[in-house]
This record gives sequence, C-alpha cells and structure tokens, in this order.
Amino acid sequence: MAQSKLNDLAGKLGKGGPPGLGIGLKVLAAVGAAAYGVSQSLYTVDGGHRAIIFSRLGGIQNDIYSEGLHVRIPWFQYPIIYDIRSRPRKISSPTGSKDLQMINISLRVLSRPDSLNLPFLHKQLGVDYDEKVLPSICNEVLKSVIAKFNASQLITQRQQVSLLIRKELVERARDFNIILDDVSLTELSFGKEYTAAIEAKQVAQQEAQRAVFFVERAKQEKQQKIVQAEGEAEAAKMISFYKTLKLHIFLESLKKLNPAYLKLRKLRAAQSIARTIASSQNKVYLSADSLMLNIQDSGFDDMTEKVYKIGTGLPKNWLDAKKMASKVVQSDDKGDNVGAVANNLAKKML
Repeated sequence: MAQSKLNDLAGKLGKGGPPGLGIGLKVLAAVGAAAYGVSQSLYTVDGGHRAIIFSRLGGIQNDIYSEGLHVRIPWFQYPIIYDIRSRPRKISSPTGSKDLQMINISLRVLSRPDSLNLPFLHKQLGVDYDEKVLPSICNEVLKSVIAKFNASQLITQRQQVSLLIRKELVERARDFNIILDDVSLTELSFGKEYTAAIEAKQVAQQEAQRAVFFVERAKQEKQQKIVQAEGEAEAAKMISFYKTLKLHIFLESLKKLNPAYLKLRKLRAAQSIARTIASSQNKVYLSADSLMLNIQDSGFDDMTEKVYKIGTGLPKNWLDAKKMASKVVQSDDKGDNVGAVANNLAKKML
C-alpha cells in the first residue's frame, strides 16, 4: 500500500508535478549553499587569543588577527588560533653544585608566545612550542647557574641565584619567540647525607657557643670570688683595726686610773659579796681571799700593780698599740684574739 503511494508520487514529479515545485527546490538549495558558504567564511577569535591564516596556495600568511569576527576563503584558508595568555609550568631538575653536592631544584615559569611573531613561531615550532623548548632550556640554565655556587651559597644567596636564573632563561626563551613573565624557585633540597652533615655542623656550633658561655661564666664567678675575698680581707683588716683601737682606748682609760681607786673598787665588791652571803639562810664559810678582804696580804695588790703597769706602758702611736695587742694575744694561753683579751682585762679590773 505504502509502496504504491510512493510510486504514484514519483510518477507525478516525473511528469512535471505541481507548478513551481522545481523552482522552489532550486531556491532552497541556493539558500542552503549560501548559508553554508557564509558559515565557513567566518571565524571568531576569543579573548586572549590570536589567529594566523594558513592558505593552501601560499602557506602561512604573515597577518595576525586579534579578537573578534573575521572572514576567510572556505577550503582555501583556515585559521590557526594561539592562546597568548601566560600559562604556568613546573620543571624539576637534579643538578650538581660547585662543591659537587647533588641538589634537587624545582622551577616554576609563566610563559606565553610572542604575539608579534606568531607566524615565525608556528613555522619553527608549531602549536606545542612550550613542550619542545621549555624543558630543555630550563634544565640547561639550571645546571649552568647552580654549578657557579656552593651548596651553602644556594641557601644564603637564594635571591641572587633566582635572579640569575631568571635573567638567563628570559634571554634564552627570547631566541625562540617565547616570553617568560615570571621565573621562581619553588623547591631547593639537598641529599640526605648533606642534610645530616649540615645538622651536625649546626649542633657542633651550638655546643661550641655553649662551651664559650660556660667559660665566660666561670671567669665571672672567679672574678666574683676574688672581689669577695678582697672584700672579706678588707673587712678583717677593719675589724682588727677596730679591736686594736678598742684595746688602745681601754689601755688609755687604765692609764688614767689610780691604784688606790682600784683597791677601793675591790673593797666595794667584797662588801657586796659579804652582804649577799649574810642575807642568805645557808651557812657559808669563806676565806678572806675568797671575800677579797685580805687587804694586809701582799698578793692583794698584785693584780692592781699588773694593771697599772699595763696602763703606764701604753704605746706612743697606733703601730706600737697594734704590736702590744698582738703580744697580749700571744701571751694568752687560750689563744684569744685582741678583743677577747681586752674584755677579760675589763672584767678583771672592773
């Protein structure tokens, strides 16, 4: 049934069909061909891109097309579009320093093609220019620059190393019509052996500084002890001088005393002792010597005369007074000092 209907329609078209049908088909075909031709003749360049034209008749054209809508001849010409925005790329390379230390260094570059030389760049390198150029020149520059510095200088002079690498890379990339907007060192590491050696060196330096600190502290403590000993010696001198002065004053007072006055003091002391014993309820028997009442005895005046002789034998100056005090100390069986001798004398006399 359906096949018969198709056969009838084909017969009608073969015989001429409805009036104007052929003209309509021709117009429709022309419009379709024109629309296809217009669509193939136009192309758009996006922002941050540039286009060059390849012609089947003349090859790469020297014209460079910026962003926007452009016209080309279909089939004979087609555009090649380049992204001229900066693109990051990270490159790692193991290399050796001046002192033959292996160093792992990583470099990050921002690269873009030179928009004014895109036809020449395409003829030489093509669209994948960065894959062909950047790894080789980066490794070469890194090895040549790192070889100029020692391992320690790479740490202390990192900014200078980075600037030198950037300068040489920019110059090398310019030969290939590539612009480097930024070059930076992202990683700089050493081998395990060298890292351990650096840590050991730092520990040794810290230990050396610590030892220097201990030596300085010992010197300060030594100086402190010396000053303290000098102060104690000076204090001992002052105490000795004070005791000698005290003895001198005591001897001066003895010199001014009268033997009769000393005898009178003894009598008063004996009277006080006798009054105390008399008021006691206990019976005590004491000799005249114990009560200091043996006035007629010749031994009663021995201590008075001894004290009086000491008082009359006073020195003429301070040096003699000091010598006399030393003699009194040496003559004492108990080995007391000058002040103790003076106090004993005072107790005996008063």
